[in-house]
Amino acid sequence: MNIVVFDIETVPDVVGGRRLLDLQGLSDDDTAKAMFHLRRQEAGTDFLRHHLHRVVAISAVFRSKGEQIAVWTLGDENADEKTILEKFFHLIERYSPTLVSWNGSGFDLPVLHYRAMLHGVASPTYWDQGREDRNAKWNNYLSRYHERHTDLMDLLALYNNRAFVPLDQMASLLGFPGKMGMDGSKVWSAFQAGDIKGIRDYCETDVLNTWLVYLRFQLIRGDLQEAEFLNELQIVKDYLQREAHPHFLEFLKQWQSAE
Repeated sequence: MNIVVFDIETVPDVVGGRRLLDLQGLSDDDTAKAMFHLRRQEAGTDFLRHHLHRVVAISAVFRSKGEQIAVWTLGDENADEKTILEKFFHLIERYSPTLVSWNGSGFDLPVLHYRAMLHGVASPTYWDQGREDRNAKWNNYLSRYHERHTDLMDLLALYNNRAFVPLDQMASLLGFPGKMGMDGSKVWSAFQAGDIKGIRDYCETDVLNTWLVYLRFQLIRGDLQEAEFLNELQIVKDYLQREAHPHFLEFLKQWQSAE
């Protein structure tokens, strides 16, 4: 079975903000500030509504048959939002993987839905609820209780938002690295500074944490035995060492120091 663990990073959609909130004539920075201010007045939080998040990175862990694993960010550093979305949904069309996320149902996927609508990005396999594939009626990507998409945070909390846990804390509690050098609140400033690589690297460490937490979940529900679980961890370590990207090596260093 192919498994894709995914995570997205976003910035304010300043073009959409100008259109919807009558902010014409403002710079990107001032538009974003106005969007945050209006949102605070509306809801007491800076967190924008899902449709006003522009996707700037989608990272994935791809685990396929055998001992094959890959970690990467879709598209290159110059890819626009539509290209990034097309590459994500192409993965689904080509491989029909099991999707794994942390809060993907609450944030990542709704954002991807709205942005795919905006750009006209099609994905018949993703949206199928049994019309084309009868089996998809009982196991599809859209149902909260099906396994084509496993939102680990939602499932572990028993679908109770009072029991939600941040990925950083859950990963660290289990002895994995957690956050490394950036968090979601810093993505907009990093984007303004042109640090797209830093955003992509951060997103990749988030999907690595999610994958490791998912492996522990696979252990407790009996899909992996102890020896298999340890072997999966070693596969990740070997991959990080082999690829030798600086953020991979730092992730590995922090992981080993926490063991």
